[in-house]
Amino acid sequence: MSNSIKRRFKKTMKKVSEILGIPVYSLTRDDYKRITVDLQMEDRVSDHSLHKVGGFSKLKDLTFGKKLKVVKRKKPKVLIFDIETAPIIAYVWGLWDNNVALNQIKSDWYVLSWSAKWLGDPPEKTMYEDQRNAKDIEDDSKLLKNIWKLLDEADVVITQNGVKFDSKKLNSRFILNGFQPPSSYKHIDTLRIAKKKFSFTSNRLAYMSEKLCTKYKKLDHAKFSGFELWKECLSGNKEAWKEMEKYNRYDVLSLEELYYKLIPWDNSIDFNLYHDELDYVCKCGSTDFTNSGYYYTQTGKFQKFKCTNCGSETRSAENLLSKEKKKSLRRKIT
Repeated sequence: MSNSIKRRFKKTMKKVSEILGIPVYSLTRDDYKRITVDLQMEDRVSDHSLHKVGGFSKLKDLTFGKKLKVVKRKKPKVLIFDIETAPIIAYVWGLWDNNVALNQIKSDWYVLSWSAKWLGDPPEKTMYEDQRNAKDIEDDSKLLKNIWKLLDEADVVITQNGVKFDSKKLNSRFILNGFQPPSSYKHIDTLRIAKKKFSFTSNRLAYMSEKLCTKYKKLDHAKFSGFELWKECLSGNKEAWKEMEKYNRYDVLSLEELYYKLIPWDNSIDFNLYHDELDYVCKCGSTDFTNSGYYYTQTGKFQKFKCTNCGSETRSAENLLSKEKKKSLRRKIT
């Protein structure tokens, strides 16, 4: 077998593992083919090459080892979502420095559309719903039902600025329409990761996806620029609604790709808590770690591990200091 094929296979398998959030040993031929074709991976091993070396399973065994046990783990349900809202329409007397009173509001805001997908699902499974066919465009109660069900099912949600905007906006519409709160979920906000870990020129999705993403970037407006898109949707323009749908779907797809880029930097959730197996799985899905020195606290020494796939670092829970060494430590008096 060519070493080149083996290297390419190992590299692309690790990428597929990261994207789907499952270990390489659990990947099937269909998983590999679908993701590598979807993302047009340059190093993808073709069906012809796989056939020449005895098939996908044989190459996987030769590359990653036959005797490794494949464990089916319960994975958390991770939902990526984004909403678009209608503007508040009000009576005003000027263009600048308006302080709009409640009795100047002609129509309040509501949810105009939403898009969502489960993390790791193929792009074609991205969900979308909007108000284009609603009898009363301001009555978003039917539109809210499905996004409420998704949130109720989710263990974790991923948004861009969703802690301050999307979640609170949805909660407002839920309570106004008589919904109970959806089941609680953990919230990962890529805007918060960006602010905490980096100093980008801009933390907006448009900037970060342009710089970090290769397949899906936040879309610029096409025919209807800026507010014009919302204005035309409100007037029932079918072409504008098509653009809104594409715009909303791409927000979710670019957000998913961005999150995969940020995974090694985010320590807010340990996904290993969602399954009972004892072997540790990285956030990217890899189980391949190397020792990377020690992590020290005021009272302990812990082994550090580095994921060979994404570079994320973890530490053991076992304090490696001897009992005698622990006893010899002193505490500062403050």
